[in-house]
Amino acid sequence: MCHNTAMEITTLPRLVQKNVRDYPNYVAQYSKDKDDVFQPTTFTEMYNEILCYAAGLREEGIKRGDHVGLISDNRKEWLITTFAQHCLGAADVPRGCDSMADELAYILSFGDCKSAVLENEAQLAKLLPLRDKMPALLTFILIDNDFDKGKYSAALSGIRVLGYKDIMEKGKVIIAKDGVKTIEDEIDQGKGDDIATIIFTSGTTGEPKGVMLSHKNIVNQPIVAGGVLGNRPGDIWLTVLPVWHSFERAVQYIALYEAGALAYSKPIGKIMLADLQKMRPTYLTAVPRLWEALRAGVYRNAAANGKTKALNLFVNIGASHQKFKNLILGRTPQFKRRCVPIDFLVALIPFLLLSPLRGLGNALVFKKVKAMLGGRLRAAVSGGAALPDAVDKFFGAVGIVMMEGYGLTETAPVLAVRYYSNPVPETIGPPFPNMEIEIRDIDSGKVLKPGQKGVLYARGPQIMQGYYKRPEETSKVISADGWFNTGDIGLKTFKGEVKLTGRAKDTIVLLGGENVEPVPIENKIRDSVYIDHAVVLGQDQKFLAALIVPSFENIEAYAKENNITYMDIESLVKTPEIKELIQTEISERVNRKTGFRGFESIFRSALVSKPFEVGKELSSKMDYKRHYITDAYKKEISGLFAE
Repeated sequence: MCHNTAMEITTLPRLVQKNVRDYPNYVAQYSKDKDDVFQPTTFTEMYNEILCYAAGLREEGIKRGDHVGLISDNRKEWLITTFAQHCLGAADVPRGCDSMADELAYILSFGDCKSAVLENEAQLAKLLPLRDKMPALLTFILIDNDFDKGKYSAALSGIRVLGYKDIMEKGKVIIAKDGVKTIEDEIDQGKGDDIATIIFTSGTTGEPKGVMLSHKNIVNQPIVAGGVLGNRPGDIWLTVLPVWHSFERAVQYIALYEAGALAYSKPIGKIMLADLQKMRPTYLTAVPRLWEALRAGVYRNAAANGKTKALNLFVNIGASHQKFKNLILGRTPQFKRRCVPIDFLVALIPFLLLSPLRGLGNALVFKKVKAMLGGRLRAAVSGGAALPDAVDKFFGAVGIVMMEGYGLTETAPVLAVRYYSNPVPETIGPPFPNMEIEIRDIDSGKVLKPGQKGVLYARGPQIMQGYYKRPEETSKVISADGWFNTGDIGLKTFKGEVKLTGRAKDTIVLLGGENVEPVPIENKIRDSVYIDHAVVLGQDQKFLAALIVPSFENIEAYAKENNITYMDIESLVKTPEIKELIQTEISERVNRKTGFRGFESIFRSALVSKPFEVGKELSSKMDYKRHYITDAYKKEISGLFAE
């Protein structure tokens, strides 16, 4: 096998080869067996599985330049499958199992997939009725081998269905007979500019677009990430997010590059908390909704044990202590120039006075929170959406380093992240190594100075190759000199960190001409324990209103405490007491005192009686699909703005 240096890691299979050479017996994957016990796979074992599976795939006709659909959730076999395809020079076209059948048919057809790997029989049953929409798709591979072929015999006419295990066994026989050289020769043919994946954007603004990412786009991140995230060999990363999405995918390569191990779990409270105890990870990556859920769980626990006041007291002390610590260390964001020596002097005495109380809080409260997360968590990584301020402050108070990052599928994805060694709150950190970020005026395109708000533009080795078969869409977002228009609005600090404030295309223009960024308002509203989702509305209206998905569990508890009678959830959200509670929660958070302008106040709110769902109101990243929401809740929205 080739002896690669970091500079020679131009393709993803090279990343595994490096670790087989340098860390052969380190664990690469922990996955559960049928008894729910985590079983380890070393880098050497994983590489052998990849080579065998690649040999089996090649025997079944997968070749360089092919596009192979991959409809599966996060699991050990997902990674083996993609690495094996990349060994052969094929690109994957991934999606999660929660995707709608029509969406999958569109992606597999438009993505020119002749074959597709499916997690299980349910995905096959979902796709077969739409086979007319995918005439080129003639081979399915099922990761979960067993299914009743007889049940589908008519629908399967002309289509091959193969099993993952069968292909693996076939590959083992080939490798035993011919050796690994034929597959390693295929790896050697791979180039950095080869397309590794075509990820279709989640369609928050309409029809999905296929983002073409090359190996070079993707491998830039793991090579430079160690200096940013502080990860090292032997780390354990609990992995819970959808792996088809670019954030979780990048995290997995980042973990593996530094010889870390991936422990596969699920973003379901009970399962994840049990796995945190079992695996005691050093890193956990999640979207803000999961961090919010963990925080809410701590507060629920405290309420059940009558300790809410103590928790609030120590969280406030911890947050203040952290704030003064940040001032002392120069970690306060400089949106305007600050005098660091003065910050140091102002913060020193309060910091020293609060330290014993912070220590007491750690002994009585925070230690238990850390133990709930396994007790060894070195850092928490948040991405995929903006992290609400209250959640950020909570984890800072507890003493867990929160590294908020930012990126887009089109940028492979990481554009900026807080450094482990210098996490500056209220920001998404400085630009990622090798990436440039400029803030430009939304109208003139002029590059703005620190502290001035505008649109983020990015340039560097991670910018996509373009949208698949959509050159006109590509030219709208990437300039001739390589600058990508993110469509996000933000500003830079005087030290170079970036803060996001909203999306250019989400901007609401009120009837009076005022421009409003809904995202910061929505994040602030969601700080309330009684509110799960808030969608701010008001385009071409006189005022702002909000569509609210309450926390059903918490409003039911409130109703019980306050003797509010109701029949069901639908009747509960219509009671005057609950409506008043929600409007009060909103008004307390969004007002001039909390930093919002008068016209950013929420004048009216409407409560919905069922949760938002991924694939409907929410994209897989948990972003709001605003076009869907405005259609689906037309009646409620028109009621909000009725005179």
